Amino acid sequence: MSEEIIKPEVAKAAEAATADAPAKQVDPQEFLENFDWEKYEEGIERVDDSKLKEFEDLVTENFVDTADNEVVEGKITHLTDREAIIDINAKSEGVISLNEFRYNPDLKVGDKVDVLIDIREDKNGQLVLSHRKARTIKAWERINNAFDKEEVVTGFVKCRTKGGMIVDVFGIEAFLPGSQIDVKPIRDYDAYVGKTMEFKVVKINQEFKNVVVSHKALIEADIEEQKKEIISQLEKGQVLEGIVKNITSYGVFIDLGGVDGLVHITDLSWSRINHPSEVVELDQKLNVVILDFDDNKSRIQLGLKQLEKHPWDALGDEIKVGDKVEGKVVVIADYGAFLEVAEGVEGLIHVSEMSWSTHLRSAQDFVNVGDKLEAVVLTLDREDRKMSLGLKQLTPDPWTDITSKYPVGSRHKGIVRNYTNFGVFVELEEGIDGLIYISDLSWTKKIKHPSEFCSVGDTLEVEVLELDVDGRKLSLGHKQTQENPWDKYEGEFAEGTTHTASISEIVDKGALVEFNADITAFIPQRHLEKEDGKKLVRGEEAEFKIIEFNKDYKRVVASHTAIFREAEQRNVRQQARKAASAADEAKPTLGDANEQLQALKDKMEAAKKK
Repeated sequence: MSEEIIKPEVAKAAEAATADAPAKQVDPQEFLENFDWEKYEEGIERVDDSKLKEFEDLVTENFVDTADNEVVEGKITHLTDREAIIDINAKSEGVISLNEFRYNPDLKVGDKVDVLIDIREDKNGQLVLSHRKARTIKAWERINNAFDKEEVVTGFVKCRTKGGMIVDVFGIEAFLPGSQIDVKPIRDYDAYVGKTMEFKVVKINQEFKNVVVSHKALIEADIEEQKKEIISQLEKGQVLEGIVKNITSYGVFIDLGGVDGLVHITDLSWSRINHPSEVVELDQKLNVVILDFDDNKSRIQLGLKQLEKHPWDALGDEIKVGDKVEGKVVVIADYGAFLEVAEGVEGLIHVSEMSWSTHLRSAQDFVNVGDKLEAVVLTLDREDRKMSLGLKQLTPDPWTDITSKYPVGSRHKGIVRNYTNFGVFVELEEGIDGLIYISDLSWTKKIKHPSEFCSVGDTLEVEVLELDVDGRKLSLGHKQTQENPWDKYEGEFAEGTTHTASISEIVDKGALVEFNADITAFIPQRHLEKEDGKKLVRGEEAEFKIIEFNKDYKRVVASHTAIFREAEQRNVRQQARKAASAADEAKPTLGDANEQLQALKDKMEAAKKK
């Protein structure tokens, strides 16, 4: 072993080993230089056992028992541009790159640092150390200790990541979830980057070396104490200062200093609003009043508008029934619209008060949200804070001079607005509607439902049949505007007249024959029989005799059988007359006369049977 690598501790050990020798005092350096190690290793030269024991004790006391992967404390003995020389009381010194000390720009000779013994002696006999690994091991020990003892640690927020932040704690990157930054929702994560904060270690995954920290956990305990103090002092009607914590579609959550309360959207303003953001904004400080809370005071209902005087109380006495007011439509429903005549003061315009028309429509047909309108005050109840308004009162009532404009018998044109099973509603003008019963639609057509005759929006010519001013009812007719064709048909298709036509349809009890566009006759089953005994079929043309004509009920009945049977009866009567005349000339006997009469009788009975 050369002199250059012999450490001072070895010299001290040699000196101690020979200090008590009975011979003359030996210099330690000289002892080491003259010591024959080869002879000693081969057992040629023997050293006294007591001296060796004393030497070993000195080595044990002064040298570190270095083991691989062990963290020990070392001292910086020298610094170069790139490296630091570390003394750990081993046989040799170790070298560590300055890159591992970048976190400490003030590093200097004499500083004590933790190092990890990676390799006790490499192939070159060099001691291999690592400060970075030592810091990591020490950091894990500190983090585990802080977790076990629930101690507060200090960390540096390095950057933002998905769902939270990355925090440097003892050199280890820990995860700070966004929900654990503060007790209130965080909207600007970047504001925390670069800050040094206190945290509590809440979770450690030893297998994957993951650490989760929380800043919220540190302040929750203090907040809980504040919350208990605030809750104990809560009273209905109490006014407190709070901060807008969260805004939803149904209301606003207010932070009262660790206790949250809800201001419902209806308690934000006396006026109607579509969203709470129209009244408040996040982080805004405002005063609120406590309206109610549950038994354990965990749900607190707050109010903002209650701090102001109710608008109805400030409504001037000058407004009275019959006055005209102006306002803006704020809400529309099927039954009407609400008009805001002053801030927080609304009146209802019922759909029946929007138009003089008697058939109701939806309020959307008349107004839209945001419209500025003028209306007439119909009722006013200051105690119940209710007001009803009207739009149609701004125009004259069309029924005022109805008798002069629409007298009975007068004819007009109207628009089909609606129909029911029993008739059609026709609008003559705005507010003037009349009903045409289904029986007054056509002289000739048999209508089962008005939709078969007309459609909504069609224009019809009508005649006023009846007028009820008090009941505001108008009875109209459409067929009365046209000539009744049945007056003409009464003579053309009188009973006994004959007409030629084809069978258009076979029905259960007979058949139908269309003589023209208006006249459709019914042929009973027994009147379909032809002279040869067969019956008429669909599409077959034949002569028909009218056997019934009723103008009032528009009923026509015809017969084909009656035509040839009537001819047969005429023939029988003619034969009877001829036989009687011949009898008078020949003066037949009584027997001959009886015989002829019997033959005639048989023929007539045979004809009847057919």
